[in-house]
Amino acid sequence: MPRLAALDLKLVRELVRSRGHVAAVALVTACGIASFVTLRGSYEALVTAQARYYGEYRFADVFAGAKRAPRSLLARIAALPDVAVAHGRIVREVSLDVPGLAEPATGRLVSIPESGAPALNAVHLRSGRLPESGAHGEVVASEAFAEANAIVPGAGLAGVMNGRWQSLRVVGIGISPEYVNEIRGGDVFPDHRRFGVLWMGEEAMEAAFDMKGAFNDLALRLAAGANERDVIAAVDALLAPYGGLGAYPRADQLSHRFLTDEIAQDRVTGAIAPAIFLAVAAFLIHNVLLRLVALQRAQIGVLKAFGYSTGAVAWHYIKLAGAMVLLGATAGVGLGVWLGHGLTRLYENFFHFPALEFALSGVNLVGVLAIAAATGALGAGVAVRRAARLAPAEAMRPESPPQFRPLAVERLGLAHLVPLALRMILRHIERRPTRWALSVLGLAAATALLVISRFSFDALDEIVRVQFRAAMREDVVVLLNETASIRARHELARLPGVLRVEPYRAVAARLRFEHRERRVGILGVDPDAELRRILDRHLVAVPVPDEGLVLSAKLAEVLGMRPGDRVTVEVLEGRRPVREIVVAGLVDDVIGLSAYMRRDALARLMGEAPRMSGAYLATDPSARDDLYRRLKAMPAVAGVTLREASLRSFLDTIAENMRISSIVLVLFACAIAAGMVYNGARLALSEQAMELASLRILGFTQREVGAMLIGEQAITTVAAIPVGCLLGFGVCAWLVTLVAGDVIRLPLAISARTYLFAAGTILVTGALAAGMVLYKLRTFDLVSVLKTRE
Repeated sequence: MPRLAALDLKLVRELVRSRGHVAAVALVTACGIASFVTLRGSYEALVTAQARYYGEYRFADVFAGAKRAPRSLLARIAALPDVAVAHGRIVREVSLDVPGLAEPATGRLVSIPESGAPALNAVHLRSGRLPESGAHGEVVASEAFAEANAIVPGAGLAGVMNGRWQSLRVVGIGISPEYVNEIRGGDVFPDHRRFGVLWMGEEAMEAAFDMKGAFNDLALRLAAGANERDVIAAVDALLAPYGGLGAYPRADQLSHRFLTDEIAQDRVTGAIAPAIFLAVAAFLIHNVLLRLVALQRAQIGVLKAFGYSTGAVAWHYIKLAGAMVLLGATAGVGLGVWLGHGLTRLYENFFHFPALEFALSGVNLVGVLAIAAATGALGAGVAVRRAARLAPAEAMRPESPPQFRPLAVERLGLAHLVPLALRMILRHIERRPTRWALSVLGLAAATALLVISRFSFDALDEIVRVQFRAAMREDVVVLLNETASIRARHELARLPGVLRVEPYRAVAARLRFEHRERRVGILGVDPDAELRRILDRHLVAVPVPDEGLVLSAKLAEVLGMRPGDRVTVEVLEGRRPVREIVVAGLVDDVIGLSAYMRRDALARLMGEAPRMSGAYLATDPSARDDLYRRLKAMPAVAGVTLREASLRSFLDTIAENMRISSIVLVLFACAIAAGMVYNGARLALSEQAMELASLRILGFTQREVGAMLIGEQAITTVAAIPVGCLLGFGVCAWLVTLVAGDVIRLPLAISARTYLFAAGTILVTGALAAGMVLYKLRTFDLVSVLKTRE
C-alpha cells in the first residue's frame, strides 16, 4: 500500500507539473465526447419522439388517394388480409386568404370525425378545442402554420372551397404525426407561412365539397407481419374504378421521409465527427506519454530498482492517461448535454412532436465511458509497453544519442544555402520521421474539420446558385384544382403583371424496373421552356427528347437503371395507362426525385388532348399585389408558390441547422489545432531543454533559440495544411455519398475561401499557441535545467 500511495502521489505531481499537456489532451477529449453526446443524444431524442408519437397517435402504414369513392368500400378494404384498420376521410387543398399575407396561401383541409378521435393520424391539440359537431367553418390549424402567421384560436380565415368563398374560424391549434414536418405536395421544403393543414369536421367537409357518403383519401394500419406490397396492389385494384391515385407506403410519405432523412444524417455525422476528435486525442496521449517515458527513463529505472513491479509501473502510466481522458470526458459530458439541449430546441422549429426532450440515456453514458477508455488505452498503449520493457540498469543509463547523418542538402554540398537553425530543425525532424508524420496527421485532422465545417455553406451556396437561380427562373407557380385545357394559359396571361406563362403537366405515376419501384410525379415540360429549366449541377442543360423519360440520377440509382433501359410506367390517374418507356437521359440534380417528359409526349401517353396542371409565371414586381388578389379569388387555383419564398424556406429549414453545427465544428477544430501546436511545442521544450540551454550558454540569443523551438512546429503546421485540405475534401466526398437522400443531395462543392479559412484559422491558432510556449521560454532557468540533467 505505501508503494502504491507513493506512485499515486507521483501521479498527482505529474498531472500538476504537466498541466499544459493535460489541459490540451482534456480539451480535445472533451470536444470528442461532447460531439458524441450531443449528436448521439439528439439522434436518440428524435428516434424516441418519433416512435412514441407514431404509436400513440396511430400513424398510418399505407396511404392512398382517389377521386371519389363510396364509404361502403371501406368495409371491403378493411376485410383485406393484413389490414388491421381502414380509415377513409376527405382531403382537399384550397386557396386561403390569411390576414397579413399579401399572396394567397394554400390550406390542406382534412376531415376528422364529428365526435371522438380519428381511427388513424389523430390530432394532438396544443391549444383550443376541436370543431363542434355540426359547426360549419370551424377548423383546427396546424401549429407551424399558426405560428408563422400569428394565428390564435378565434382568428378568422377565408378560402375558396369548391368554387365558393367561405369564411373559416380557427378554434384550436394542433399537430398530427402525418405532418411532423408540414410540406405541401410537390414541394421539397416546408413553407409554413404559405402552407398549412386545417382539420375540419367531417359533416362540414361533406357539405362543402359535395362528398356526402364518400371519401377521397385513405389511411391504413397493417397487421403485424403484413405484406405491404400485396396490400398496396389490392387497394389499388379496389380504388381504380373510383379514380384511384395509387397507394404508397409510409416510407414514401413526405413528412416521414423528411424526418427519416434527418435521422439518417444525424446517425452518420454522430459517428464521423467524434471519431476524428477522439483519434486526435489518442494521438496526443500517445505523444505525451511516449515523450514522458523518454524523459523519465532514470525515474523508471530507480522505481524498478527499488522493487516496484513492471505491472505497477505500467499501471501508473495507464492511470496517468486515464486521468487526462477522465478530465476531458467529464467536461465533455457536461458540454455535450448543454449543446444537446440547444440542438433539440432547434429541432423543435422544424419537427413538431407533442414532446421532444434531450436526455443522456444509460446506453449513451456507457458509450461515453467505453469511448473514453478506448481513447486512453489506444493512446497509452505504446508508451506503457515501452516503460514496462525498460530494465533497471538500461533505464538508468542515458538514452543513446541518435547517429549523426548529414542532411540531403549537406550531402549535395548546399549546406551554405540553408541557415544553421533550419538545418538543426530539419535534422531533428529527420531523426524521428514517424513521430513528425503523426504530428502532421494530427494537425491535418484539425484542418480537415475546418474544411468540413465550412463545406455545408459552400454546398448550400451551390444549391441556391443551381436550383433557385439558374434552374428556377419563374416568380410564381400556380397550381390548379383540376387539370385544365391548355387554353387556360391565356386566362393566366391576362392577369395583372404577368409577363410570361409556361404551362406544365404533372402526372402521378409508379415506375417499375425489375423488382424495384418508386412512386413519383412525371413533369411534362416544353422544349423551349425558359422559366423552369432542367439543369445538372454543372449548369448544363439536359434536353428532353421527343420520346422517352429523363430521370434524376438519384432516382435511376434507386431503380437500378441506366440510360437506354426501359422502365414500366404505370400512370395513377385518368385512364391509368401502363407503358414501357425508354430512359433517354439522366440529370444529376440536387433536390428531389424527378422524372421529365415532353408535355406533348405525356399527353399521348395519357391519351388526352394537351392539358395543364399549372403554370410558371414571370411577373412584374410592381403589380404583384394586384396579381395576388386576383389569384386568391380564382376558384380554379388550388395554390401558389413563390420562388423567393421557397428559397427563404429552404435557407430557414436547412441553413440554420447547418450554421449552428458548423460554428460548433469550427470551435472544436480550433481547440484541436491549439492543443496540437501547444502540446507539440511544450513537449519539444521539455525534450530539448538541455540542448536549448546549451545553445543559450554558447551565445545564441533568446530569439534564435525560440525560432529553433517553434520552427519545427511551424514546418509541421505548414506541411499539415495541404494534407488537411486533401483529407477534408475526401471526407466531404464520403459524406456526400453517405447523406445523399431523396429530399436533398449536397453537391461536392468546396470554395477557395473555405480552404483559405481553414489554413488561416490553423495558422492563427497555431501562432497563439506558439506564443504561449515562447512566453514560457522567456522564463527559462538555464542553471536549473543544466543541473537537473546532470
